[in-house]
Amino acid sequence: MPNTTPTTTLSVPAPHPEGVSNDEFRAAMSRLAAGVCLITAHEPSLGAGAPRGEDAGMTATAFMSVSMDPPLVLVSLREGSRMDDLLAEQPLWSVSVLSDQQVQIASRFSMKGRISDRLLFADVPYVRGEISGAPLLTGALATLECRTENRVEAGDHTLVIGRVLAAAQPSPDSPPLTYFRGRYRHLAP
Repeated sequence: MPNTTPTTTLSVPAPHPEGVSNDEFRAAMSRLAAGVCLITAHEPSLGAGAPRGEDAGMTATAFMSVSMDPPLVLVSLREGSRMDDLLAEQPLWSVSVLSDQQVQIASRFSMKGRISDRLLFADVPYVRGEISGAPLLTGALATLECRTENRVEAGDHTLVIGRVLAAAQPSPDSPPLTYFRGRYRHLAP
């Protein structure tokens, strides 16, 4: 008698030509703890008499120091994202390194299909950077104002290298907000 039990076929993610699948890569990289930053920029006005441009912001965990002399940092932006498009035109931007008390801000600015940036900034305490004109969060561990030095296409992301023009430490003694295995985490004291 033939076997009429249906067989289940497991769907195995297709690897890249180099051999690793997106799922395998994502799982491996999720084990790398990262600090959490809010990247901000101010959209320039369209001209004299035009309304003032809006502020834009995004949560980033792919942010790092590159050089001390000159002072350079790097942020990785998803290609074609609002921030990628904005920083392609606006060379001035800012970074707020988030404290563990700012997890709601990190979540708010990382939402997909989110509301307008203007509404996202509505009740977020910040000061405007003197150089960049971009929001700098009060209560952040550190803030940086940057000017884009270079943009490098890297797969589905753009690596933006910025020269640090100003740095401050609004709340240097607060614990940092970290991201590990797909969740925001607090460091144990």
